[in-house]
Amino acid sequence: MPDLRRRATDPELLDEGVPEVEALRSLGDLRLVNRWLGGRRSLLRAVMPLLDGRQRPSLLDVGCGSADLPHLLVRRAGPRLLAVGLDVKLLHVRQAPGGIQRVVADVRRVPFAARSFDVVTASLFLHHFDAPEVPEVLSSLFALCRRALVVNDLHRGLVPYFFGRVTFPWVFRSPVSVTDGLLSIRRAFRPGELQQAFADAGIRGARIHRRFPYRLVAVAERTE
Repeated sequence: MPDLRRRATDPELLDEGVPEVEALRSLGDLRLVNRWLGGRRSLLRAVMPLLDGRQRPSLLDVGCGSADLPHLLVRRAGPRLLAVGLDVKLLHVRQAPGGIQRVVADVRRVPFAARSFDVVTASLFLHHFDAPEVPEVLSSLFALCRRALVVNDLHRGLVPYFFGRVTFPWVFRSPVSVTDGLLSIRRAFRPGELQQAFADAGIRGARIHRRFPYRLVAVAERTE
């Protein structure tokens, strides 16, 4: 049994590099996770109210993968929403559907000025960074938003881990997804850890919500 008291630090296979066919299958599995395990519902609930009152709102999704989540937001908000998907891997953003502006870049060197977007989102992305890096990543993402930063990630615990052990081999197409999915849970956060990371980043007032089944959603709104 893994020690879930602390975040794991092992690198995920998809981050290290896998054959293209496995990467594409893994991206498909991530879309499945977002559809059926709370990613879509959690993000819609957090983001849609933040877009209200904007005639031409803009959104940046960092670590977008194949951009299924920003695409969902465009479908809900309509063509008035300018959505940009950013990922470090060209293969990933090539899979983005129409209506999404695609950018290939490292989050440490994002090619946008401060406060370029109304809302910045990061889904199943923050847990890829080890603890010392997380506050810096949060600070850089928060600097890009005019209204709010929304982080949608996993909740680390025994129940989600054993749920994954049972279900992932049956529902995922790629063995990479099985391995990385379980490791993602081990690398994930507990509410207090995520709250502390925002505090360490100098971001005050971030609200951490637990969402069904095993999600944590953090919303940090600007007050100035």
